[in-house]
Amino acid sequence: MDKTLIIHRENGIATVTLNRPDVHNAFDEQMIADLTNIFLELEEDENVKVVVLKGNGSSFCAGGDLNWMKRSAEFSLEENKQDAEKFAAMIYIFYTLSKPTVVIAHGHVFGGGVGLVAAADIALCTHDTKFCLSEVKLGLIPAVISPYVVRAMGVRQMRRYAQTAEVFSGDKALEIGLVHESFEKGATLTAKVETLLSHLNNNAPEAMRLSKQLTDVVLETSLDENIIAYSAEWIANRRASEEAKEGVDAFLNKTKPSWVKE
Repeated sequence: MDKTLIIHRENGIATVTLNRPDVHNAFDEQMIADLTNIFLELEEDENVKVVVLKGNGSSFCAGGDLNWMKRSAEFSLEENKQDAEKFAAMIYIFYTLSKPTVVIAHGHVFGGGVGLVAAADIALCTHDTKFCLSEVKLGLIPAVISPYVVRAMGVRQMRRYAQTAEVFSGDKALEIGLVHESFEKGATLTAKVETLLSHLNNNAPEAMRLSKQLTDVVLETSLDENIIAYSAEWIANRRASEEAKEGVDAFLNKTKPSWVKE
């Protein structure tokens, strides 16, 4: 059986490439299991500082594989629940990775593929990428991916696109907040990715991890005296950390801290 993923590690950056190009990198049970396993592995790999996710071939990810969906139609309710929980766990693991995650989307990004884009810390795409929350066309709903999509594009936009299943472009995805930037194919996109990865690879790893964690804490907390005190405690602890001391010392002495790549 062909590998569903291609993994490349270099200079602190792990690139995970979806590798089912003949079906536009659509999900099936094997790919979901393989993604789950590699995300867990990369979380524990101390040599990996940034995780990049992209697709091989003409598309990033066209959602669920038709044969997989056909098989699921014969499942019992309990079997369907277990199957959905595996998919839900995979995206949650990706969303909660302690390291920065970057998705580079192109071609077709449908259904669950939109979920992966929404779950990434940073999402880039080409202008001509075609996005679609396509589930309702099949009598389904974007249930598992909804927590991530609504965080990325907001309630108003998700209500529209989850009900209409309209196809929208990379530029529209940028406009509604699903991606951070949209580019022409080729050199412009490549240069932007390289610059972005260089920024991430030269930042303090623990500080990035805590900054990522902080966004969820703040999102789910009311703006009151508790969060004010909590945020003050966070920065106080950070200032006292060895990583912060090294970073500030390097800045004052015009040297480079240990995490900066030459």
